[in-house]
Amino acid sequence: MLKEYRICMPMTVEEYHIGQLYMIARHSSEQSDGGEGVEVIENKAYTDPIQGSGQFTEKRIHLSGEGLELLSIYRNRQCSVIPRFAIKIRTRYENNNGSSENCLDINEEELKQRTVEHVDILADPVDEKHYKKEEDPSVFKSKKTGRGPLTEGWRDYSDIIMCSYKLVDVSFQVFGLQTRIEDFAQRAIRNILLIGHRQAFAWIDEWYGMTIEDVRDYECGMQKETNEKIRSAQQSAGIVDTETNTQKTDDNKEDNEEEDLDSSENKKTLKKKDSTSSLGTNSSSSISPDKTGYLSSWFKWSS
Repeated sequence: MLKEYRICMPMTVEEYHIGQLYMIARHSSEQSDGGEGVEVIENKAYTDPIQGSGQFTEKRIHLSGEGLELLSIYRNRQCSVIPRFAIKIRTRYENNNGSSENCLDINEEELKQRTVEHVDILADPVDEKHYKKEEDPSVFKSKKTGRGPLTEGWRDYSDIIMCSYKLVDVSFQVFGLQTRIEDFAQRAIRNILLIGHRQAFAWIDEWYGMTIEDVRDYECGMQKETNEKIRSAQQSAGIVDTETNTQKTDDNKEDNEEEDLDSSENKKTLKKKDSTSSLGTNSSSSISPDKTGYLSSWFKWSS
């Protein structure tokens, strides 16, 4: 299932790069509770031969509730071969209001499969349990920038606006369950994008003026705090062995972790790999120079 989400923000691409990093770090910490959340294994500077300089992150997703229920579907169907559930996300940023029809330069076959959805941080409804008045774009006004509150039609008349184009490809190859699971994943991703981008704008006074070094330091501190929160909760609940949660430093770390993951149906720790990069002056000529930013991420789960 292939969907392209276009999320406009009342800021420039350069500002968004800082705001997004701040939002992800803070949001991940706030959402990590009771042993559930995103644990950062590695986060370092990275140079891609095609996309240029960027950041490489390796993460584990600790699931409970609906996430584990999805995995139990595999087992209840007693499949002889456990399928892989994969999500691929490609992203570009541009200083426009979502008007680029093929910002990600996808091929004709993907264009035919693609469904485009505009995610409006102002107009799209938010689940009551996630709603906070101070994060409502129709109410919030930035003291530092003077931006906001947003009003109807803001994407058409805003002087400062950028768009994050995200092409989300969800694959779950199980007959009878494919459409249901892929649709569930797409709706969950869309909801995360909506809430996260509302927060990035509502928190602008906290990150506005930060340098990339500032936000990386903040990110590092929040990641340590989040990892400790997850580990402490899981150890208290007796669901994680301390030794299995120790970061490995040998060259075979990744292979060992994947082997451990596939061999145990009882583990509640899943792994997410996220390789990201944004275009710079050293980007490959194979990427159109008028593209402001590019990221590519793979998310893979196996039971």
